[in-house]
Amino acid sequence: MTDPDSTSGEESGIDPNAFRDDDDRISPHWLERLRAFLIAGRSEDIATVMQPLYSSDVGDVLESLDADERLLLVRLLGENFDYSALTEVDESIRVELMEELPNAEIARGMAGLDNDDAVFILEDMEQVDRDEVLAKLPTFERLSLKRSLDFPEDSAGRRMLTDFIAIPPFWTVGQTIDYLRREVDLPDEFYQIYVVDASYSVLGTIPLDKFIRAPRTTSIESMMNTNLVLVDANEDQEEAARDFERYDLVEIGVVDESNRLVGVLTIDDIVDVIHEEADEDIKLLAGVGDEDISDSTADTVRSRVPWLIVNLFSAVMVSMVIGLFNATIEQMVALAVLMPIVASMGGNAGTQTMTVTVRALSMRELDGRRLRRLITREMVVGLFNGVIFAVLIGLVTWLRFNNLQLGGVIGLAMVINMAVAGTAGILIPLTLDKFKADPAIASSVFVTTVTDVVGFFAFLGIAGLWFGLF
Repeated sequence: MTDPDSTSGEESGIDPNAFRDDDDRISPHWLERLRAFLIAGRSEDIATVMQPLYSSDVGDVLESLDADERLLLVRLLGENFDYSALTEVDESIRVELMEELPNAEIARGMAGLDNDDAVFILEDMEQVDRDEVLAKLPTFERLSLKRSLDFPEDSAGRRMLTDFIAIPPFWTVGQTIDYLRREVDLPDEFYQIYVVDASYSVLGTIPLDKFIRAPRTTSIESMMNTNLVLVDANEDQEEAARDFERYDLVEIGVVDESNRLVGVLTIDDIVDVIHEEADEDIKLLAGVGDEDISDSTADTVRSRVPWLIVNLFSAVMVSMVIGLFNATIEQMVALAVLMPIVASMGGNAGTQTMTVTVRALSMRELDGRRLRRLITREMVVGLFNGVIFAVLIGLVTWLRFNNLQLGGVIGLAMVINMAVAGTAGILIPLTLDKFKADPAIASSVFVTTVTDVVGFFAFLGIAGLWFGLF
């Protein structure tokens, strides 16, 4: 057992107190030292080494520890554990810890969290446990969290902060400054001031940079920006993120169905949304579902099996197409050697087009004119790529098998499959999107199936007709 106070790290030229190494990973020496403190139950030393870390760093530490070590760390830290770190870990780790910790302890830890962080943790809990935690919170916080949880999952209402600065239009800059100076319960960070009427409908906004430059006698109404960009609380968080990108925002107001201001979204939360949505799309394209590296073996198997079954059916379909040409392949063994090339090239070309299309759909970039242009471009690109690689594979085949006709056959099949791949790569995602299916989920399976079937059928069919093998 390593002594946590030993100087082995220093003797090796590595500072054992350094949290990250040169590769920006958690230092093995730092982690070894923490584990030694955990085993020894030295809560004060643990609090000392954890205190300088940001919540995101604490999240990395939790993910680096084993399940029993994570729980021990949280328990030994006690009141010193920052519960916002639970928003920085994989969902499976967060749920695992929530199930092990007493609800009273969770309620205590969440009492000091921002509204959006508390909601992020609560929405993963079972309803019974969630209600028990909420019941232990102060009335105002409980009502605020319940209201946020009433909005749909992955909506702007779930992500919003409920602390914001709202003032009436008849105030002056001086009155507002005096209010901000004497008011105790203000947001920790804010980027603009909201001007509202008596019903909390937004009349305008004032960016802080403009506000602090104005004389004290300036009326709020005369300087507020009335060209409003607001987000509905029920709107999907991905749409809200798109508004941030489109209008270069750092903060945006969130309104309810009555157009009353109920919260704000800030850029730090939107960065997390963008990361989540991109991560989700990448996983869906690969058919692995909502999977994290911290998931158990059983959960990972359950996540992947459904799409592997779909792939199995598509593979059976492809094998049936090949089976139609058994006699043809038996008469010319070279066909068996060459046919995977056509299908493989078509699959790769289709995946390229599909990726571009799915991204454009997710970014809402395809209006009528752009859509027609993209379809035309990808079909032409597929045809040109087919011609280029037809020449290349035709020459290779001719040289390898000393058969010019066979080179021509595989070249023609390559042109057909690459053109079909480009068309399928764009039309399949568009069709799925039209029927309200997520193109990121199913496009890959359909595109691969189409290119495999067309590739094998075109090559073996043309070869059979060309060489009279039927």
